[in-house]
Amino acid sequence: MEWLKLIYGFFMANVLGYGGGPSSIPLMYEEIVPHYGWLTDEQFSNMLALGNALPGPIATKIAAYVGYDVYGWLGLIVALLATILPSAAALIILLQVMQKYRKSPVVKGMTLLVQPVIAVMMAVLTWKMAKGPANSIGIWQTLFIAAVSLWAIKRLKLHPALVIVAAFAYGGLVLRYSV
Repeated sequence: MEWLKLIYGFFMANVLGYGGGPSSIPLMYEEIVPHYGWLTDEQFSNMLALGNALPGPIATKIAAYVGYDVYGWLGLIVALLATILPSAAALIILLQVMQKYRKSPVVKGMTLLVQPVIAVMMAVLTWKMAKGPANSIGIWQTLFIAAVSLWAIKRLKLHPALVIVAAFAYGGLVLRYSV
C-alpha cells in the first residue's frame, strides 16, 4: 500500500505545483514530512540541500530519494513516474491551450496572479526549514550563513550549487567544532 501513497503524494504535489520544481517543493514537503511522515524536517532539509547541489530537476531528485527510501527500487520508479507523467501530459495539453489563447487577458491574468501564491509558499517553506538549523547551530550562525549565501548569490553571482558546496565545507570544517 505504501507505493499507492507514493503515487498519490507525488502526483498531487506535481499536478498542483504550477511553475516547476521550486513551486512543487513546498507541496512535496507537505506530503513527505507532515502528511505521510516519510522524512523529518531535518532529513528533508538535508535531502533538499544535497539535491540542489546535483545537476537536474529538483522534483525528480526528491521523488527518487524519497521513493527509494520508502519502498526501494520499486518506490523510486513509482515516485518518479508519478512526478514526471503528470507534468509531461499537462505540458503537452497546456502548451496547445496557451498557444491558442496566448493573447487572452484571462490567461495572462492567471499566470501573473499565481506568482504571489508561489512566492508565499516558498517563504513558508523557508521559514519551516530555517527552524532546524536555528535550533541546532543557533539563530546568529543561521542568519550569518543565510546572509553570506544571499550575498554570494546576488552580489558575486555565484551559482547556488557552489554556495551549497561552500556551506557543506563550512559545516564540515567550522561548525563541527562549535556544535
